[in-house]
Amino acid sequence: MANWYCTREQVKRAGNIHGADKDAIIDRLIESAGRELDLLLRRRFIPETATRLYRWPDRNGSGYTLWLDQDLLSITTLQSKAQNATPTTIVAADYFLEPHPLGAPYNRIEIDLSSSAAFEAGDTPQRSISVNGSWGYGNATRTAGTVPSGLSSSPSATILVCSNAALIGVGEALLIETEQLFVSDRAFDNLGIILLNGALTADMNNVSVVVDAGHGLVAGETIKVESEEMYIGYVNSNTLTVIRGYNGTVLASHADNTAVQVNRTLTVERGVNGTTVAAHAAVTAINKYQPPFDVESHCVAEVLAAFAQEQAHFGRTVGMGEGAREFSSRDLAGRRKELVGRYQRLRVAGI
Repeated sequence: MANWYCTREQVKRAGNIHGADKDAIIDRLIESAGRELDLLLRRRFIPETATRLYRWPDRNGSGYTLWLDQDLLSITTLQSKAQNATPTTIVAADYFLEPHPLGAPYNRIEIDLSSSAAFEAGDTPQRSISVNGSWGYGNATRTAGTVPSGLSSSPSATILVCSNAALIGVGEALLIETEQLFVSDRAFDNLGIILLNGALTADMNNVSVVVDAGHGLVAGETIKVESEEMYIGYVNSNTLTVIRGYNGTVLASHADNTAVQVNRTLTVERGVNGTTVAAHAAVTAINKYQPPFDVESHCVAEVLAAFAQEQAHFGRTVGMGEGAREFSSRDLAGRRKELVGRYQRLRVAGI
């Protein structure tokens, strides 16, 4: 399911976890933490385009209010008598999305009683109301650069080059035009020709990296010179201030004119969450969905706790020797309680 609530990079930074060998474990735990939050809060925080079918809402003799079992953001098509050969489409002018004026997410659809429309059962009351639209708690997005290449030639391409790797992490749900894409992995690649402009010594204090002009690198990105990764903390013209030996890689010396790779090459799943795959021209804007901050930070905390327990073989202590400490989940329980009070979707009787 393409609705992770934090990224691999966020977890590794927060937990000071290094090396690619832990990536698969972290990815699995992020997926698990997200699904647990979905179940606990009875809602999802990345929107999904889908058609949901409902029983004819004949309650107390009235068929004018349809209570929904999921958060609704918008409707594309609303039909009654959905099981018939010729369903009846109810136009937007003949219904209200409620509650108003609170706005999305909506929990019910009410027929405008001044109209001639109605929810009708048709041949059977079962699955007789069809609601096609966007479902979820919210659809807030943030800008995440542009598409320099990778998606213009084929709608089935799964390699995307982004313009700014600092803005996109593994696990993000991206929105490009009307298509959602899920970032499942990332890799380093030579993008154009970026070369060292001066040698580097194998010294952790040698943090000023000079590269050729026109590099386009930004703070927050990770580069790789031969097998050593470096995190860019600051950019001043052609001089990068970096953290050497990043992500558990080995500090090494590098000769002048050595190629500099950037981790902007993303592996993506196309047309996720019910959206339609399409080709996207170069320089098309990328946006990424943004779950609520407290949901995101709680997901990071849950993953780190689960990771620590797995490393301790589910024992009572984490670590060894003088660094050992007793594991406690009391803080997580308090966080969960706060999220329940803030976000848990109330159940509606009968659906």
